[in-house]
Amino acid sequence: MNTRTTDHRTPSLSPAPALPDGGQLCAPYAEAVLRHAGRDWLRLNVPGHAAAPGSDLAGLFGSRITALDFPPLLDGIDLGPDTPLDRALALAAKAWGARRTWFLTNGASQGNQIASMVAPALGRTLVVQRSVHSSVIDGLVLSGLDAVFVQPSVDPEQGIAHGVTAADVAEALERTPDAAAVYIVSPSYFGAVADVRAIADTAHAAGVPLIVDEAWGSHFGFHPGLPANALSAGADLATSSTHKLAGSLTQSAMLHLAEGPFADLLEPLVDRAFRLVQSTSASALLTASLDLARRSLVTGAGATGGSIAAADRVRRAVRALGRFTVVSDGFHAFPDIVGADPLRVAIDTRAGGITGHEARRRLFRDHQIMVEVATDAAVVAVIGAGSAPDTDRFVEALHTLPSPLTTAPAGAGAGMLRLPAPGATKLSAREAFLSPALVVAAEEAVGRISADTLAAYPPGIPNVLPGEVITAEAVRFLQRTAAAPNGHVRGALDLGVTRLRVVA
Repeated sequence: MNTRTTDHRTPSLSPAPALPDGGQLCAPYAEAVLRHAGRDWLRLNVPGHAAAPGSDLAGLFGSRITALDFPPLLDGIDLGPDTPLDRALALAAKAWGARRTWFLTNGASQGNQIASMVAPALGRTLVVQRSVHSSVIDGLVLSGLDAVFVQPSVDPEQGIAHGVTAADVAEALERTPDAAAVYIVSPSYFGAVADVRAIADTAHAAGVPLIVDEAWGSHFGFHPGLPANALSAGADLATSSTHKLAGSLTQSAMLHLAEGPFADLLEPLVDRAFRLVQSTSASALLTASLDLARRSLVTGAGATGGSIAAADRVRRAVRALGRFTVVSDGFHAFPDIVGADPLRVAIDTRAGGITGHEARRRLFRDHQIMVEVATDAAVVAVIGAGSAPDTDRFVEALHTLPSPLTTAPAGAGAGMLRLPAPGATKLSAREAFLSPALVVAAEEAVGRISADTLAAYPPGIPNVLPGEVITAEAVRFLQRTAAAPNGHVRGALDLGVTRLRVVA
Protein backbone atom coordinates (compact mmCIF):
# COMPACT_ATOMS: atom_id res chain seq x y z
CA MET A 1 0.00 0.00 0.00
CA ASN A 2 1.10 3.54 -0.60
CA THR A 3 1.80 5.17 2.75
CA ARG A 4 3.41 8.34 1.46
CA THR A 5 3.35 11.21 3.91
CA THR A 6 3.85 14.91 3.41
CA ASP A 7 6.20 17.19 5.32
CA HIS A 8 4.08 19.25 7.72
CA ARG A 9 6.13 22.30 6.79
CA THR A 10 4.91 22.21 3.19
CA PRO A 11 1.16 21.72 3.41
CA SER A 12 -0.93 21.33 0.30
CA LEU A 13 -2.47 24.73 -0.30
CA SER A 14 -5.18 25.64 -2.71
CA PRO A 15 -4.15 26.91 -6.13
CA ALA A 16 -5.01 30.49 -6.90
CA PRO A 17 -8.77 30.51 -7.50
CA ALA A 18 -9.93 31.12 -11.04
CA LEU A 19 -12.28 33.96 -11.72
CA PRO A 20 -15.86 32.73 -11.30
CA ASP A 21 -17.88 31.98 -14.38
CA GLY A 22 -21.12 33.83 -14.95
CA GLY A 23 -23.16 31.06 -13.37
CA GLN A 24 -21.26 31.24 -10.10
CA LEU A 25 -22.20 34.91 -9.79
CA CYS A 26 -25.84 33.82 -9.43
CA ALA A 27 -27.65 32.26 -6.49
CA PRO A 28 -30.55 30.68 -8.40
CA TYR A 29 -32.38 29.09 -5.49
CA ALA A 30 -32.05 32.07 -3.15
CA GLU A 31 -33.09 34.45 -5.92
CA ALA A 32 -36.13 32.32 -6.78
CA VAL A 33 -37.26 32.27 -3.14
CA LEU A 34 -36.83 36.03 -2.94
CA ARG A 35 -38.91 36.55 -6.08
CA HIS A 36 -41.56 34.20 -4.75
CA ALA A 37 -41.75 36.10 -1.46
CA GLY A 38 -42.26 39.35 -3.33
CA ARG A 39 -45.65 38.29 -4.70
CA ASP A 40 -48.97 38.90 -2.91
CA TRP A 41 -49.78 35.41 -1.64
CA LEU A 42 -52.77 34.26 0.38
CA ARG A 43 -51.02 31.40 2.16
CA LEU A 44 -53.38 28.59 3.13
CA ASN A 45 -50.64 26.00 3.50
CA VAL A 46 -47.80 25.22 5.86
CA PRO A 47 -45.92 26.69 7.65
CA GLY A 48 -48.71 27.68 9.96
CA HIS A 49 -47.50 31.23 10.55
CA ALA A 50 -48.73 31.94 6.96
CA ALA A 51 -46.28 34.87 6.79
CA ALA A 52 -48.79 36.94 8.74
CA PRO A 53 -47.28 40.37 9.46
CA GLY A 54 -48.77 40.45 12.97
CA SER A 55 -47.41 37.09 14.11
CA ASP A 56 -45.02 36.72 17.02
CA LEU A 57 -42.36 35.42 14.62
CA ALA A 58 -42.65 38.46 12.39
CA GLY A 59 -42.59 40.71 15.43
CA LEU A 60 -39.36 39.19 16.68
CA PHE A 61 -37.48 38.46 13.46
CA GLY A 62 -39.10 40.85 10.98
CA SER A 63 -41.64 40.12 8.29
CA ARG A 64 -38.96 39.25 5.72
CA ILE A 65 -38.03 36.06 7.58
CA THR A 66 -41.55 34.65 7.59
CA ALA A 67 -42.18 35.78 4.02
CA LEU A 68 -39.18 33.74 2.86
CA ASP A 69 -40.10 30.66 4.88
CA PHE A 70 -41.65 28.45 2.18
CA PRO A 71 -42.35 24.72 2.23
CA PRO A 72 -40.80 22.39 -0.35
CA LEU A 73 -42.35 21.30 -3.66
CA LEU A 74 -43.24 24.66 -5.15
CA ASP A 75 -43.40 25.24 -8.90
CA GLY A 76 -40.60 27.50 -10.05
CA ILE A 77 -38.39 26.78 -7.03
CA ASP A 78 -37.78 23.07 -6.53
CA LEU A 79 -40.53 21.33 -8.50
CA GLY A 80 -40.28 20.56 -12.22
CA PRO A 81 -37.40 20.19 -14.69
CA ASP A 82 -34.23 22.30 -14.34
CA THR A 83 -35.40 24.08 -11.21
CA PRO A 84 -33.50 26.82 -9.37
CA LEU A 85 -32.69 24.17 -6.76
CA ASP A 86 -31.20 21.89 -9.42
CA ARG A 87 -29.08 24.78 -10.71
CA ALA A 88 -27.96 25.72 -7.20
CA LEU A 89 -26.87 22.13 -6.51
CA ALA A 90 -24.98 21.98 -9.80
CA LEU A 91 -23.17 25.21 -9.03
CA ALA A 92 -22.21 23.93 -5.59
CA ALA A 93 -20.86 20.69 -7.05
CA LYS A 94 -18.76 22.66 -9.53
CA ALA A 95 -17.48 25.01 -6.82
CA TRP A 96 -16.27 22.16 -4.60
CA GLY A 97 -15.04 20.01 -7.49
CA ALA A 98 -17.68 17.33 -6.91
CA ARG A 99 -19.53 15.02 -9.24
CA ARG A 100 -22.66 15.71 -7.20
CA THR A 101 -23.62 17.72 -4.10
CA TRP A 102 -26.56 17.37 -1.73
CA PHE A 103 -27.85 20.24 0.43
CA LEU A 104 -28.47 19.16 4.02
CA THR A 105 -30.75 20.86 6.53
CA ASN A 106 -29.81 18.81 9.57
CA GLY A 107 -26.17 19.76 9.68
CA ALA A 108 -23.04 17.82 8.85
CA SER A 109 -24.30 15.22 11.31
CA GLN A 110 -26.81 14.24 8.64
CA GLY A 111 -24.02 13.88 6.10
CA ASN A 112 -22.01 11.67 8.43
CA GLN A 113 -25.04 9.48 9.04
CA ILE A 114 -25.67 9.16 5.29
CA ALA A 115 -22.04 8.23 4.64
CA SER A 116 -22.14 5.58 7.37
CA MET A 117 -25.41 4.16 6.08
CA VAL A 118 -24.14 3.55 2.53
CA ALA A 119 -20.93 1.82 3.63
CA PRO A 120 -22.52 -1.64 4.21
CA ALA A 121 -22.87 -1.98 0.44
CA LEU A 122 -19.06 -2.00 0.28
CA GLY A 123 -18.13 -4.30 3.17
CA ARG A 124 -18.87 -5.21 6.76
CA THR A 125 -16.34 -3.16 8.72
CA LEU A 126 -15.61 0.56 8.73
CA VAL A 127 -12.00 1.53 9.34
CA VAL A 128 -12.60 4.72 11.27
CA GLN A 129 -10.58 7.31 13.14
CA ARG A 130 -11.41 6.93 16.83
CA SER A 131 -11.77 10.69 17.31
CA VAL A 132 -14.61 11.11 14.82
CA HIS A 133 -17.65 13.19 15.66
CA SER A 134 -20.40 11.39 17.56
CA SER A 135 -22.65 11.58 14.48
CA VAL A 136 -20.38 9.02 12.78
CA ILE A 137 -20.96 6.68 15.72
CA ASP A 138 -24.68 7.38 15.37
CA GLY A 139 -24.24 6.26 11.77
CA LEU A 140 -22.69 2.99 12.95
CA VAL A 141 -25.77 2.43 15.11
CA LEU A 142 -28.02 3.06 12.11
CA SER A 143 -25.98 0.94 9.69
CA GLY A 144 -25.03 -1.96 11.93
CA LEU A 145 -21.46 -1.92 10.65
CA ASP A 146 -18.61 -3.23 12.71
CA ALA A 147 -15.71 -0.85 13.23
CA VAL A 148 -11.96 -1.08 13.46
CA PHE A 149 -10.73 2.07 15.13
CA VAL A 150 -7.54 3.88 14.21
CA GLN A 151 -6.22 5.76 17.21
CA PRO A 152 -5.32 9.42 16.60
CA SER A 153 -2.26 11.14 17.93
CA VAL A 154 -2.97 12.89 21.22
CA ASP A 155 -1.32 16.01 22.61
CA PRO A 156 -1.17 15.10 26.31
CA GLU A 157 -0.31 18.65 27.32
CA GLN A 158 -3.29 20.16 25.54
CA GLY A 159 -5.59 17.21 26.13
CA ILE A 160 -6.69 17.18 22.48
CA ALA A 161 -6.76 14.54 19.75
CA HIS A 162 -5.38 15.30 16.30
CA GLY A 163 -5.49 12.88 13.35
CA VAL A 164 -4.12 9.68 11.87
CA THR A 165 -1.35 8.89 9.39
CA ALA A 166 -1.50 6.85 6.20
CA ALA A 167 0.67 4.24 7.91
CA ASP A 168 -1.86 3.95 10.74
CA VAL A 169 -4.63 3.45 8.19
CA ALA A 170 -2.61 0.91 6.20
CA GLU A 171 -2.02 -1.18 9.31
CA ALA A 172 -5.73 -1.16 10.14
CA LEU A 173 -6.67 -2.14 6.58
CA GLU A 174 -4.23 -5.04 6.61
CA ARG A 175 -6.10 -6.59 9.55
CA THR A 176 -9.56 -5.79 8.12
CA PRO A 177 -10.20 -8.01 5.07
CA ASP A 178 -13.87 -7.03 4.94
CA ALA A 179 -13.25 -3.28 5.06
CA ALA A 180 -16.04 -1.15 3.60
CA ALA A 181 -14.34 2.25 3.66
CA VAL A 182 -11.89 4.42 5.55
CA TYR A 183 -13.40 7.30 7.55
CA ILE A 184 -11.25 10.16 8.85
CA VAL A 185 -11.60 13.71 10.15
CA SER A 186 -9.75 16.63 8.56
CA PRO A 187 -9.37 19.31 9.73
CA SER A 188 -9.67 18.64 13.45
CA TYR A 189 -11.55 20.87 15.84
CA PHE A 190 -8.27 22.68 16.53
CA GLY A 191 -7.52 23.14 12.83
CA ALA A 192 -5.00 20.32 12.28
CA VAL A 193 -5.04 19.12 8.66
CA ALA A 194 -4.35 15.47 7.83
CA ASP A 195 -2.47 14.15 4.80
CA VAL A 196 -5.66 13.34 2.93
CA ARG A 197 -3.80 12.56 -0.30
CA ALA A 198 -1.63 9.87 1.30
CA ILE A 199 -4.58 8.36 3.18
CA ALA A 200 -6.70 8.37 0.00
CA ASP A 201 -3.92 6.57 -1.87
CA THR A 202 -3.72 4.01 0.91
CA ALA A 203 -7.48 3.41 0.95
CA HIS A 204 -7.67 3.12 -2.84
CA ALA A 205 -4.75 0.68 -2.92
CA ALA A 206 -6.79 -1.52 -0.59
CA GLY A 207 -9.82 -1.20 -2.88
CA VAL A 208 -11.99 0.93 -0.59
CA PRO A 209 -13.14 4.58 -0.71
CA LEU A 210 -12.07 7.35 1.63
CA ILE A 211 -14.79 9.28 3.43
CA VAL A 212 -13.71 12.54 5.07
CA ASP A 213 -15.61 14.41 7.74
CA GLU A 214 -14.56 17.84 6.51
CA ALA A 215 -17.13 19.59 8.66
CA TRP A 216 -14.62 22.23 9.73
CA GLY A 217 -13.11 22.69 6.26
CA SER A 218 -16.03 23.83 4.12
CA HIS A 219 -14.01 26.93 3.17
CA PHE A 220 -10.93 24.98 2.08
CA GLY A 221 -9.88 25.48 -1.52
CA PHE A 222 -11.39 28.94 -2.00
CA HIS A 223 -8.23 30.99 -1.38
CA PRO A 224 -4.54 30.27 -2.05
CA GLY A 225 -3.80 30.76 1.65
CA LEU A 226 -6.15 27.93 2.63
CA PRO A 227 -5.49 24.18 2.48
CA ALA A 228 -6.86 22.26 -0.49
CA ASN A 229 -10.21 20.59 0.07
CA ALA A 230 -10.57 16.86 0.65
CA LEU A 231 -12.08 16.03 -2.74
CA SER A 232 -9.17 17.61 -4.59
CA ALA A 233 -6.82 15.49 -2.44
CA GLY A 234 -8.49 12.21 -3.42
CA ALA A 235 -11.39 11.77 -0.98
CA ASP A 236 -14.44 10.01 -2.41
CA LEU A 237 -17.11 11.47 -0.14
CA ALA A 238 -16.85 14.56 2.06
CA THR A 239 -19.20 16.06 4.59
CA SER A 240 -19.05 19.85 4.69
CA SER A 241 -20.53 21.79 7.61
CA THR A 242 -21.05 24.89 5.52
CA HIS A 243 -22.53 26.89 8.37
CA LYS A 244 -19.34 26.69 10.45
CA LEU A 245 -16.91 28.90 8.56
CA ALA A 246 -18.43 29.28 5.10
CA GLY A 247 -21.32 31.56 6.08
CA SER A 248 -24.59 29.66 5.71
CA LEU A 249 -27.18 29.50 8.47
CA THR A 250 -26.78 27.22 11.48
CA GLN A 251 -27.83 23.61 10.75
CA SER A 252 -27.18 23.86 7.00
CA ALA A 253 -24.48 21.72 5.39
CA MET A 254 -23.50 19.88 2.21
CA LEU A 255 -22.41 16.40 1.20
CA HIS A 256 -20.04 16.14 -1.76
CA LEU A 257 -19.35 13.07 -3.94
CA ALA A 258 -16.12 13.01 -5.94
CA GLU A 259 -15.84 11.98 -9.58
CA GLY A 260 -13.70 9.00 -8.63
CA PRO A 261 -13.47 5.21 -8.85
CA PHE A 262 -16.40 4.67 -6.48
CA ALA A 263 -18.73 7.36 -7.81
CA ASP A 264 -20.98 5.10 -9.91
CA LEU A 265 -21.55 2.77 -6.96
CA LEU A 266 -21.94 5.47 -4.30
CA GLU A 267 -24.17 8.00 -6.07
CA PRO A 268 -27.46 6.03 -6.07
CA LEU A 269 -26.78 4.77 -2.55
CA VAL A 270 -26.15 8.26 -1.21
CA ASP A 271 -29.23 9.59 -2.97
CA ARG A 272 -31.43 6.92 -1.37
CA ALA A 273 -29.92 7.42 2.09
CA PHE A 274 -30.33 11.18 1.70
CA ARG A 275 -34.05 10.78 1.12
CA LEU A 276 -34.24 8.46 4.12
CA VAL A 277 -32.90 11.02 6.60
CA GLN A 278 -33.69 14.39 5.01
CA SER A 279 -36.79 16.15 6.29
CA THR A 280 -39.72 16.25 3.89
CA SER A 281 -40.11 19.84 5.11
CA ALA A 282 -36.60 21.08 4.40
CA SER A 283 -36.21 24.75 5.27
CA ALA A 284 -36.13 27.15 2.34
CA LEU A 285 -34.19 29.59 4.54
CA LEU A 286 -31.44 27.06 5.24
CA THR A 287 -31.31 25.94 1.63
CA ALA A 288 -31.14 29.51 0.35
CA SER A 289 -28.32 30.25 2.78
CA LEU A 290 -26.30 27.37 1.30
CA ASP A 291 -26.77 28.81 -2.19
CA LEU A 292 -25.63 32.24 -0.99
CA ALA A 293 -22.65 30.83 0.95
CA ARG A 294 -21.43 29.09 -2.20
CA ARG A 295 -21.64 32.32 -4.17
CA SER A 296 -19.83 34.26 -1.45
CA LEU A 297 -16.99 31.75 -1.25
CA VAL A 298 -16.48 31.57 -5.02
CA THR A 299 -16.62 35.32 -5.56
CA GLY A 300 -15.14 36.49 -2.26
CA ALA A 301 -11.49 35.46 -2.34
CA GLY A 302 -10.51 39.01 -1.41
CA ALA A 303 -12.72 39.03 1.65
CA THR A 304 -11.47 35.58 2.65
CA GLY A 305 -7.92 36.89 2.38
CA GLY A 306 -8.88 39.64 4.80
CA SER A 307 -10.19 37.05 7.25
CA ILE A 308 -6.92 35.11 7.03
CA ALA A 309 -5.01 38.33 7.68
CA ALA A 310 -7.19 39.07 10.72
CA ALA A 311 -6.48 35.65 12.20
CA ASP A 312 -2.78 36.11 11.53
CA ARG A 313 -2.86 39.44 13.40
CA VAL A 314 -4.26 37.71 16.48
CA ARG A 315 -1.55 35.04 16.40
CA ARG A 316 1.20 37.63 15.93
CA ALA A 317 -0.12 39.74 18.81
CA VAL A 318 -0.34 36.74 21.14
CA ARG A 319 3.21 35.72 20.34
CA ALA A 320 4.52 39.27 20.75
CA LEU A 321 2.82 39.88 24.11
CA GLY A 322 4.17 36.61 25.47
CA ARG A 323 1.57 35.78 28.08
CA PHE A 324 -0.19 33.06 26.09
CA THR A 325 0.93 30.71 23.33
CA VAL A 326 -0.56 29.60 20.00
CA VAL A 327 -1.53 25.92 19.91
CA SER A 328 -0.82 25.43 16.20
CA ASP A 329 2.79 26.49 16.76
CA GLY A 330 3.27 23.01 18.22
CA PHE A 331 1.67 21.07 15.37
CA HIS A 332 5.09 20.27 13.87
CA ALA A 333 5.62 17.68 16.61
CA PHE A 334 2.88 15.41 15.25
CA PRO A 335 3.52 13.31 12.13
CA ASP A 336 -0.18 13.13 11.24
CA ILE A 337 -0.47 16.93 10.83
CA VAL A 338 0.56 18.37 7.46
CA GLY A 339 -1.02 21.81 7.74
CA ALA A 340 -3.29 24.08 9.74
CA ASP A 341 -6.46 26.02 9.04
CA PRO A 342 -5.44 29.69 9.30
CA LEU A 343 -8.98 30.71 10.28
CA ARG A 344 -8.79 28.71 13.52
CA VAL A 345 -7.05 30.57 16.38
CA ALA A 346 -6.38 28.24 19.31
CA ILE A 347 -4.79 29.94 22.32
CA ASP A 348 -3.11 28.01 25.15
CA THR A 349 -4.23 29.93 28.23
CA ARG A 350 -2.38 27.96 30.91
CA ALA A 351 0.84 29.94 30.69
CA GLY A 352 -1.28 33.02 31.35
CA GLY A 353 -2.51 31.62 34.64
CA ILE A 354 -6.08 30.75 33.71
CA THR A 355 -7.81 27.64 32.44
CA GLY A 356 -9.47 27.67 29.06
CA HIS A 357 -12.88 27.05 30.60
CA GLU A 358 -12.56 30.03 32.94
CA ALA A 359 -11.16 32.22 30.18
CA ARG A 360 -14.15 31.41 28.02
CA ARG A 361 -16.57 32.15 30.86
CA ARG A 362 -15.02 35.51 31.65
CA LEU A 363 -14.72 36.56 28.01
CA PHE A 364 -18.44 35.85 27.64
CA ARG A 365 -19.55 37.42 30.93
CA ASP A 366 -17.26 40.43 31.19
CA HIS A 367 -16.44 41.29 27.57
CA GLN A 368 -19.38 39.96 25.52
CA ILE A 369 -16.97 37.89 23.45
CA MET A 370 -17.93 34.40 22.37
CA VAL A 371 -15.28 31.86 21.43
CA GLU A 372 -16.07 28.53 19.83
CA VAL A 373 -14.88 26.12 22.49
CA ALA A 374 -12.71 25.77 25.55
CA THR A 375 -10.73 22.95 27.10
CA ASP A 376 -8.87 22.93 30.38
CA ALA A 377 -5.86 24.27 28.51
CA ALA A 378 -7.13 26.46 25.69
CA VAL A 379 -9.78 28.51 23.97
CA VAL A 380 -10.48 28.27 20.25
CA ALA A 381 -11.65 31.30 18.30
CA VAL A 382 -12.80 30.98 14.70
CA ILE A 383 -13.04 33.64 12.01
CA GLY A 384 -15.50 32.89 9.26
CA ALA A 385 -14.38 33.17 5.65
CA GLY A 386 -15.24 36.71 4.57
CA SER A 387 -15.83 38.09 8.06
CA ALA A 388 -13.81 40.94 9.56
CA PRO A 389 -14.10 40.85 13.36
CA ASP A 390 -12.57 43.34 15.79
CA THR A 391 -9.43 41.38 16.55
CA ASP A 392 -7.95 44.16 18.72
CA ARG A 393 -10.93 43.84 21.05
CA PHE A 394 -10.34 40.10 21.42
CA VAL A 395 -6.60 40.45 22.04
CA GLU A 396 -7.15 43.21 24.60
CA ALA A 397 -9.86 41.28 26.45
CA LEU A 398 -7.77 38.13 26.48
CA HIS A 399 -4.87 39.94 28.09
CA THR A 400 -7.01 41.62 30.74
CA LEU A 401 -8.11 38.25 32.14
CA PRO A 402 -6.97 37.80 35.77
CA SER A 403 -3.75 35.94 36.42
CA PRO A 404 -3.37 33.92 38.46
CA LEU A 405 -6.93 33.29 39.50
CA THR A 406 -7.54 33.92 43.17
CA THR A 407 -10.24 31.24 43.31
CA ALA A 408 -10.35 28.01 41.38
CA PRO A 409 -13.27 27.54 38.98
CA ALA A 410 -15.66 24.63 39.29
CA GLY A 411 -14.09 21.40 38.13
CA ALA A 412 -10.54 22.53 38.87
CA GLY A 413 -8.19 21.29 41.53
CA ALA A 414 -7.29 17.88 40.16
CA GLY A 415 -4.58 18.89 37.66
CA MET A 416 -4.74 18.93 33.89
CA LEU A 417 -7.85 17.28 32.44
CA ARG A 418 -6.39 14.66 30.09
CA LEU A 419 -8.24 12.68 27.46
CA PRO A 420 -9.07 9.17 28.69
CA ALA A 421 -7.88 6.15 26.73
CA PRO A 422 -10.86 4.28 25.21
CA GLY A 423 -12.05 1.13 26.90
CA ALA A 424 -11.98 -2.26 25.20
CA THR A 425 -14.61 -2.89 22.51
CA LYS A 426 -16.92 -5.80 23.36
CA LEU A 427 -19.95 -5.24 21.10
CA SER A 428 -20.71 -3.33 17.93
CA ALA A 429 -22.26 0.10 18.40
CA ARG A 430 -25.62 -1.14 17.09
CA GLU A 431 -25.62 -4.28 19.26
CA ALA A 432 -24.90 -2.27 22.39
CA PHE A 433 -27.38 0.49 21.55
CA LEU A 434 -30.26 -1.95 20.95
CA SER A 435 -29.46 -4.38 23.77
CA PRO A 436 -31.51 -4.44 26.97
CA ALA A 437 -29.96 -1.85 29.26
CA LEU A 438 -29.81 -0.75 32.87
CA VAL A 439 -29.21 2.65 34.42
CA VAL A 440 -26.68 2.46 37.24
CA ALA A 441 -24.66 4.87 39.35
CA ALA A 442 -21.54 6.07 37.52
CA GLU A 443 -19.17 4.29 39.90
CA GLU A 444 -21.07 1.04 39.39
CA ALA A 445 -20.79 1.40 35.61
CA VAL A 446 -17.00 1.04 35.65
CA GLY A 447 -16.05 -2.23 33.97
CA ARG A 448 -19.44 -2.62 32.29
CA ILE A 449 -20.35 -2.11 28.61
CA SER A 450 -21.77 1.28 27.67
CA ALA A 451 -25.09 1.39 25.83
CA ASP A 452 -24.68 5.08 24.96
CA THR A 453 -22.32 7.46 23.23
CA LEU A 454 -20.85 9.94 25.71
CA ALA A 455 -18.93 12.92 24.40
CA ALA A 456 -17.52 16.08 25.93
CA TYR A 457 -19.24 18.74 23.85
CA PRO A 458 -18.11 20.64 21.96
CA PRO A 459 -16.28 19.27 20.02
CA GLY A 460 -18.49 16.18 20.27
CA ILE A 461 -15.72 13.60 19.92
CA PRO A 462 -16.96 10.50 21.79
CA ASN A 463 -15.05 9.55 24.91
CA VAL A 464 -17.17 6.42 25.42
CA LEU A 465 -18.84 4.46 22.62
CA PRO A 466 -21.73 2.01 22.70
CA GLY A 467 -20.09 -1.39 23.03
CA GLU A 468 -16.99 -0.10 24.85
CA VAL A 469 -16.08 -0.93 28.44
CA ILE A 470 -16.52 2.10 30.70
CA THR A 471 -13.32 2.94 32.57
CA ALA A 472 -12.84 4.84 35.82
CA GLU A 473 -10.66 7.27 33.90
CA ALA A 474 -13.48 8.05 31.46
CA VAL A 475 -15.99 8.58 34.28
CA ARG A 476 -13.65 11.03 36.02
CA PHE A 477 -13.01 12.89 32.76
CA LEU A 478 -16.70 13.23 31.91
CA GLN A 479 -17.69 14.30 35.42
CA ARG A 480 -14.96 16.93 35.53
CA THR A 481 -15.95 18.14 32.07
CA ALA A 482 -19.55 18.48 33.21
CA ALA A 483 -18.45 20.42 36.31
CA ALA A 484 -16.34 22.92 34.35
CA PRO A 485 -17.79 26.30 33.29
CA ASN A 486 -19.92 25.73 30.18
CA GLY A 487 -19.10 22.02 30.36
CA HIS A 488 -21.55 19.58 28.78
CA VAL A 489 -21.54 15.86 28.05
CA ARG A 490 -23.61 14.88 25.01
CA GLY A 491 -25.57 11.69 25.66
CA ALA A 492 -25.42 11.94 29.46
CA LEU A 493 -28.53 11.05 31.46
CA ASP A 494 -28.04 13.98 33.85
CA LEU A 495 -25.97 17.15 33.95
CA GLY A 496 -23.45 15.80 36.44
CA VAL A 497 -22.95 12.41 34.74
CA THR A 498 -23.89 10.65 37.99
CA ARG A 499 -25.72 7.79 36.21
CA LEU A 500 -24.84 5.82 33.10
CA ARG A 501 -26.74 3.41 30.86
CA VAL A 502 -25.02 0.02 30.51
CA VAL A 503 -25.80 -3.17 28.66
CA ALA A 504 -27.75 -5.48 30.97
